[in-house]
Amino acid sequence: MDFSGFALNRQLLTAIEELGFAEPTEIQHKTIPVTLAGHDVLGIAQTGTGKTAAYLLPVLMKVKFAQGLMPRALVLVPTRELCVQVKEAALALAKHTDVRIAAVYGGVGIKAQSELIEAGTDLIIATPGRFMDLYLSGVLKTKALQTLVLDEADRMMDMGFMPQIRKILEIVPRKRQNLLFSATMPEKVTRLTEEFLEFPVRIEVTPPATPAKAVEQLAYKTPNIKTKINLLQYLIDREELARVIVFTRTRQHAENISKYLKRKTEDEVRVIHANKDQNARFNAMEAFREGNVRILVTTDVTARGIDISGVSHVINFDVPIQYDDYVHRIGRTGRAGLSGVAISFANHAEIWHLERIEKLIKMKIPFAELPAEVTIEETPFDERQAQAREIDAIKKRENPDFKGAFHEKKHPFKNKPKPRRKR
Repeated sequence: MDFSGFALNRQLLTAIEELGFAEPTEIQHKTIPVTLAGHDVLGIAQTGTGKTAAYLLPVLMKVKFAQGLMPRALVLVPTRELCVQVKEAALALAKHTDVRIAAVYGGVGIKAQSELIEAGTDLIIATPGRFMDLYLSGVLKTKALQTLVLDEADRMMDMGFMPQIRKILEIVPRKRQNLLFSATMPEKVTRLTEEFLEFPVRIEVTPPATPAKAVEQLAYKTPNIKTKINLLQYLIDREELARVIVFTRTRQHAENISKYLKRKTEDEVRVIHANKDQNARFNAMEAFREGNVRILVTTDVTARGIDISGVSHVINFDVPIQYDDYVHRIGRTGRAGLSGVAISFANHAEIWHLERIEKLIKMKIPFAELPAEVTIEETPFDERQAQAREIDAIKKRENPDFKGAFHEKKHPFKNKPKPRRKR
């Protein structure tokens, strides 16, 4: 079926047609009718499947037109980047309506956002912290809210938003429709659904933690950081890597890699991590989205929810130790029906993590031979020790009785009784 099979008004259908959406994705096909019928929804779908439109279309249909000053629908998201992205998607879908849409988030002055809310809004997209700031200031009234959406719920839990979400649930009307969307279902999200949703319709278009089928996955055994750098430069120099996101585990790695690539390549390189201010992160993301930047180096701050078309390759310079993040990272490519490639560099310790990721995603990640042009460097002693400690930590988590090479040894004199003093 096409979108005309849904109970959507002409304004929304015209916007859908202008955006070039020929037919609904699976999550849209299953979610939109249930949401329009007023049910609470638990939507589980891998990133890049169109779940933003799956909740925005019925929400915009329910709001329909501008009315009053207080918002009637609220979408909560974990990051500023996703907040801006959802707002842009909502504006595109609502372009033929007079629905007033506002995005509010931290990292910028609150005054302009307060004035926007006071002028009247129908749909608010917000990060939890800034939403509470506006509510506590008295600017934002919640009694007219009829629909509440939690997007990227698993990411919110990882970022520690649960206390703020509980506060928001206390101040919004009890009688409302709730929609929760997540790419994975860890235990924290399961607990949240029990608190947040009432008799929800569960819509699961893929098993949790399933990577997109359009993404080809492979890995290279890279014994150390210097070898990873050599391999990265070799891959970046190849023309078929049209637009690349390089993911690292730490901010320090992100900075160092971006500086190296800026010296070694003529391409524009940008870096994003939590230590960058909001404007720098936003500008880097927009430059990459618009195609002005070929290489984006980032930590997992951009692993989830960010929709950028045309990303040909994702490179995991470091294998993530939060295994769900692997699914989110590689979901930045292979979007909107396009194919993509996800490449992971794995040292001796990270091979252990990859094996556990394979169990999570229920598929093998094949290893490729290092190209002959890539120099394999000697692993420094400190780096070998760090990898050995990491393997010990993995084994200890799986078996608490495991001692390993770096277990704590008792000091020979630690428990020796003190001699009694002669009186």
